[in-house]
This record gives sequence, structure tokens and C-alpha cells, in this order.
Amino acid sequence: MRQCNESTFSANDGTPVFYRHWPAGTGTGDRAIVLLHRGHEHSGRMRHLVDELNLPNYAFFAFDARGHGRSPGRRGCAPGIGAMVKDLDTFVREVIIPQGIPVENLAIVAQSVGSVIAATWVHDYAPNIRCMVLGAPAFRIKLYVPFARPALAILQKVFGDFTVQSYVKPEYLTHDRVRIADFKSDPLITRAISVKVLLDLHATAARVVSDAAAIQTPVQLLISGCDRVVRRQPQLEFFERLGSSTKELCELKGFLHDTLGERDRQVAVGKARSFILKNFSQPGEHPSLLNADRRGPTCKEFERLSRPLNPLSPRTIGFGLVKIGIKIGARLSDGIRLGAETGFDSGGTLDYVYRNHASGITPLGKLIDRSYLNSIGWRGIRIRKQNLERLLVRVIEDLHASSRPLRIVDIAAGHGRYVLDAVGGRIKIADRILLRDFSSANIDRASALITQRGLAGQARAEHGDAFDRASLAAIEPRPTVGVVSGLYELFPENRAIQESLAGLADIIQPGGYLIYTGQPWHPQLELIARTLRSHRNNAPWIMRRRTQAELDQLVEAAGFQKIDQLTDDWGIFTVSLAQRKAA
Repeated sequence: MRQCNESTFSANDGTPVFYRHWPAGTGTGDRAIVLLHRGHEHSGRMRHLVDELNLPNYAFFAFDARGHGRSPGRRGCAPGIGAMVKDLDTFVREVIIPQGIPVENLAIVAQSVGSVIAATWVHDYAPNIRCMVLGAPAFRIKLYVPFARPALAILQKVFGDFTVQSYVKPEYLTHDRVRIADFKSDPLITRAISVKVLLDLHATAARVVSDAAAIQTPVQLLISGCDRVVRRQPQLEFFERLGSSTKELCELKGFLHDTLGERDRQVAVGKARSFILKNFSQPGEHPSLLNADRRGPTCKEFERLSRPLNPLSPRTIGFGLVKIGIKIGARLSDGIRLGAETGFDSGGTLDYVYRNHASGITPLGKLIDRSYLNSIGWRGIRIRKQNLERLLVRVIEDLHASSRPLRIVDIAAGHGRYVLDAVGGRIKIADRILLRDFSSANIDRASALITQRGLAGQARAEHGDAFDRASLAAIEPRPTVGVVSGLYELFPENRAIQESLAGLADIIQPGGYLIYTGQPWHPQLELIARTLRSHRNNAPWIMRRRTQAELDQLVEAAGFQKIDQLTDDWGIFTVSLAQRKAA
């Protein structure tokens, strides 16, 4: 048995999360395995794999998910799956990498809910890990009560979050009598699960399965042949859609849900060990996505959305009815009217969404406007603003603590509200805030906002083309922080993005920061493309999604290294922080 060190790390919201660390027994210790436990359990239930995988020159790490084991929180509860995925990201960034283990030398071995967390992390955050082994991923849990999910969703809206007890008995998990007895006697196992977490898990898993093509990491999928807890078909769909060039599917006949804790688990453990060693015996797979605008899944998706539908198809009729509803809504709702007049992706529309104050003609108009502002896309936009402000505040405090100048440039600021809100009471330590935009109307509104807040001495707005490298390179004095929010998502081609990033790299010195946003997924992508207009030439608002991996590669190719990322709970909008590397 290896020595086990125990400690806690601070999650993104400050919650102390308990973890275990087994240092490498031999070798340099620069390779590691992260173990992720299934729902209801804790990291101690996976400790047997530290020895059974027989990888003495690998360090092992495992943590107890929120509300599980020795981590705090109401049992079985968490703010959501998004928070649990961010906990994994924080664990890797704050605990593992500082010990001299690069993310490229990291493998994940996960079970059930842990497998969903791992797959979502790789999809949403695009870490360049070496590989991952997913045992019986809980992409769709078998709920034997008819209409259980819709009923739970209704009850949650009425009563708020509450917990339900798991129906799973230890005999449903494994044939191993020792594991069954341990499950029954272990005081750290909880049978409760939050309804919010359960519903979040279902929605997140469906999203990741449908967009598995975005995952390029080598994956081994272990399916338990007699699983009574999760369904087999979504696992097969996930594997089929995976974008990984290296992937293995192993179906283990007779195995119950606890794939890596079964009586005959040496079969599954042996397959996992072989897969890990094979991937560490060769350079990591990181296919270039710099040309993803010309080939690949998101390119094909964009081309499909750009083609008109059959005029007589039911979808054409459905989207036509939505357009009629928008025209009627624009007569009553101020927000819909603003979008129809200026474009639903304009700076004015975004500023209206940020303010989040329903307005319209008559109480019915205000009600329509509130429904419009509460659409999932606009809720995500407001969370994106909050996340951007959080990262900007972090950068401001870092620069101030190190006595470096604080010079911020936003190259497509719109009205500039999020930058000015983030600086807020810290305006006295800001040397310069420059808000640039291509639209004269946005510049006028940004200038008015600067004057309104009494910041004319430190902030100003000016005309600027975010895609003109020479124009960006001419900015003086050189900024220490560059911000680009909500811009790259609007343009499908990568060449313009590369020019913009090159211009930012020209003016931001090594050690300076770049904050950039992305939209790797959107649940209403086709609805938007078929019904809403863009501010650019009043054309249909058709977006090409960039996976987080593609966006990060573009940023890295320009000379920046990503150091953190924040994502909303739906995985729609990301905000990333990168630092300018030395030339």
C-alpha cells in the first residue's frame, strides 16, 4: 500500500474540498492519474486502483465531490454539475500542476457520474490531457418510475431543490462480496442526491453525448454488460460520435455498474492499464484545429444552417410562425423591438440584456419582454458578463499587487459596461482604460457612460477595427490587459480571428493578460439562424461554433497561454484568461 497524503484545496467559490494524493513510488513523478468516484461514494472507494493498476511511477490523485465523503456540504448536493466540473479543473490547476506534473502527463480514470464529469471537463475546458478511461458513464440513469424526470422538474420549480434517496442497492453494483459489505458499512456513503444535480446531470450528459465530436482526447470506454443503473445506448452514441482518433470500446459481459470494482475487475483494470501505457508511450494527440472553419463538424453545421430549408417543410412553417411572433412581440416589447431594429447581436442589444430591466408597452409588453430576457441565451450572456468581471478583477488585483501598470484595452467594447463595472471602485489604480469599437453609435454610448460615471480622466472611447492588426499594434501606451468579449463568436472564419489575436500579441508584453470569450455550444443555434437578424447587413444571424479546443489553439498560436476559464452551468459561454508568453 502506498503512502497516502490527505489535504483540502479551495474550490472556485472558496469551498474546501477534501482530496487524497499517493506520490509516485519510483521514477521522476511527473506523470499522474486522477481517479473520479461515482455518485453517492467518495475517493476512498477507489483507493484499491492505486495498487491494482500497477503503475508505480505514476502519482495518483482523487478528491471527494461536494456533498460526498469528507468534503463539506449537504449530503448529495452541489450548486450544479457545472460547479463539480469546475472543481475538477481547479483541482488540476491548483493541486496537480504546481507539483511539477504538466497537464499533458495526466490521465483520468473515472466511474459513472465521475465519467460524466470527466467527459464534460474535456469537452468544455479542452485540457490537453493524455487520455481518459470512462467506466459505465452515467449518460442516462435508469429511472424505473414512469415520467420521473418531468415530475421531478415540476416539483423542483414548486418546492425548490430537495433530495431523493437512491434506489440502488450494493448488490446492483458488484458481485464482489467484500465491496458489497464495505458499501453497507461505510459511514461516508450517502444515499441522497439533489434533484437539481440529478436533472443537471441528465441535461449535461445529453449535451456532451450529442456534441462528442468536439472531444479529441484519446478515450477508452468500459461498458458493463449487465448494468442495472445506467443505459447502454447513450454510451454507444457517445463513442460513435467521439472526435478522438484513438478510442477503444470494451464491453464487459456479466459486469454490473461498478465496472472497476467488480469481482472480476482485473479484466477491466488490465484494459485500463494497457490503454494508459499505450498512450504514454507515444506523444500526446493534439490535432490542429486552426483550419476547423474550413473542415470538420462545426464547419458542416455552419454550412447546413446557411442553406435555406425546403419551403414546404414543417420546420420552415414552424420557424415562420416564430418570425411572426417576433414581429408581434416587437410592437410591445422594448427588447425585441431593439433587436429587430439594430440586430440581435448588436452592442445595444447586449447592453439592454446586461441591464436586465423588462420594459414594454402595457403590462403584457413587459411580460413578453421579461420572457425574452429570461431566454437561456440571454441568461448565459449575463453570466458571461459576471465571469468576465471576475477574471478582470483578478487581473487588476494581480497587477496592482506586483506594482505593474494597469492599462486595459477592450477591442470591441460595445457600450463598455462590463469593463467599467468590473473596474468599479478600483478605478483609482487604473492608469488607462481604452474602449474601442467599430460602430460610431457604440462609441457615443460608451463615451456617455464614461462621462456619466465621472471617468473622463482615465477612460475614453475611440473608433477601432478589432481585425486590423496594424491598427491594434499602433495603440499607445501598450496595454497590460486585453479584452475581447462576444466578438469572435460572430465571425465564422479563423483568418480574421488570427489577425486580431496577432495584433493583441503585438501590443501586450510578456506577462500581460488576455481575457477572451467563446461559445462552444448553444441549444438554440438553429432557431437563432432561422429567425433572428444580425447587425451586420441585417443578414440572418448564423453562427459557427468554435469548440473550446479550437479557440484555445488560436490563442496559443498567437503567443498566449491559457491559465484559467469560467463557464456557465449550461456550457454555452466561456470566459478564459491567458497570459502573454515570452517571445
